[in-house]
Amino acid sequence: MTLIAETQELAAICSRLARHPFVTVDTEFLRETTFWPKVCVIQIASPDEAVAIDALAEGLDLAPLFQLMANTGVVKVFHAARQDIEIMWNLAQMIPAPLFDTQVAAMVCGYGDQVSYGDLTQQICRVGLDKSSRFTDWSRRPLSDAQVDYAIADVTWLRDIYLHLKSKLESSGRIDWLADEMATLTSVATYEQKPENAWERLKGRARKPRDLAVLMEVAAWREHEAQTRDVPRSRVLKDDVLVEVALAAPRDAAALANLRAFPRGMEKSRAGAEILAAVERGLARDQKALPRLERERRPQRDSATVELLKVLLRQVAEKHGVAAKMIATVDDLEAIASSDNAEVAALAGWRRSLFGEKALLLKRGRLALTVEKSKVVTLEWRDTGAE
Repeated sequence: MTLIAETQELAAICSRLARHPFVTVDTEFLRETTFWPKVCVIQIASPDEAVAIDALAEGLDLAPLFQLMANTGVVKVFHAARQDIEIMWNLAQMIPAPLFDTQVAAMVCGYGDQVSYGDLTQQICRVGLDKSSRFTDWSRRPLSDAQVDYAIADVTWLRDIYLHLKSKLESSGRIDWLADEMATLTSVATYEQKPENAWERLKGRARKPRDLAVLMEVAAWREHEAQTRDVPRSRVLKDDVLVEVALAAPRDAAALANLRAFPRGMEKSRAGAEILAAVERGLARDQKALPRLERERRPQRDSATVELLKVLLRQVAEKHGVAAKMIATVDDLEAIASSDNAEVAALAGWRRSLFGEKALLLKRGRLALTVEKSKVVTLEWRDTGAE
């Protein structure tokens, strides 16, 4: 067990880790009662050592760690990296690079959609993880030996998983297939929590432009309030209540109080007044300048095409050993069913070569789906040239 709690010791270890081509990284955090994740432990390993960092240790400066995370000569390996990177961004306004996410890589290598770290240790390392500390309170001190050992195991086996997946990607020529996903994970826009964008989480609940206008303002108010108080959004106002306010657009405290789910007495508070002000801002918006509301459903005439495209997607995914979700989403399929020129990932790059071209042929009646030996196969129609 190695638990780092002093800045000097952390600096020495990060200096050693920086000599290696890659390090594996994981975090233990809490966010049940806060808006921002509260990091408690950070685990990191090189090919020849692994340590846990007590992020709550008094006087500990994490600057050496952030310097290592910014070192472009060292690949930073995470599993399901998004929340870990969000922590780095919130703590130091930086994103580790270069980055390798083993969950994404596993999808490209055919291990399924959003495969867990535990499943990969079983399948690749033939090891079952100790889950006894899985739901522990990582903020309590002192940490036990069992807790630290559990935490370090999350980066120990990750080394072997990384090397295995990297080798498979290189041998299959698929290493570039990760580019889109890595670009999203390393984009600042992925982690910036701007209040003015908070409505996007709930945009499907707006029925008409006026609803959307009010929703945009009320959601922005809630997001700012939650961030300022560092509490979960639901502690300020639950999603269902927020949507109810947007749809009803109450103009005074009495109307706010009459909403079925609105917290009793809140209409008389500072928050109640601010919500009403947000409603007024929404009603004053120019509805012609609002984002277009997405259609809830594609035209019925496309539904059969979408179902055929789903079958084709499964066939292609199974044949090539790639998670279907990595190739195309249901939204992609619906867009392709409506237009041959849809601007979706499935019609670009390697996805187009693997699936998109076949999808277009299927739409045009030049590709058939049939069953051979209990498996779906494709049959492409070709011109033979009439004599």
